[in-house]
Amino acid sequence: QVQLVESGGGLVQAGGSLNLSCAASGSMFRINAMAWYRQAPGKQRELVATIFSGGSTNYADSVKGRFSISRDIAKNTVYLQMNSLKPEDTAVYYCAAMSYKDYWGQGTQVTVSS
Repeated sequence: QVQLVESGGGLVQAGGSLNLSCAASGSMFRINAMAWYRQAPGKQRELVATIFSGGSTNYADSVKGRFSISRDIAKNTVYLQMNSLKPEDTAVYYCAAMSYKDYWGQGTQVTVSS
């Protein structure tokens, strides 16, 4: 079992920045990748960024150049640094850990005002 706890969400003006954190605990040795997803009201959950066990990363086109995913292995924590935020980035952001099954955090709200 893996437990994930997100933090760092909040209200920010357009153009601002936020840094989300995802603290993981439990059986991490089978985790192949960690990712951030988001879900806006009335929309499907979408993949924002992924960091794989080897350290490589992937980003959704909508956030490339603005968001950065990173990790601190010693702390079992994954981060999502979000810069140049736009109102369309408003969503609940979820942390996920992928192995033979997926684990999800409870989500953290990010609201970007125009």
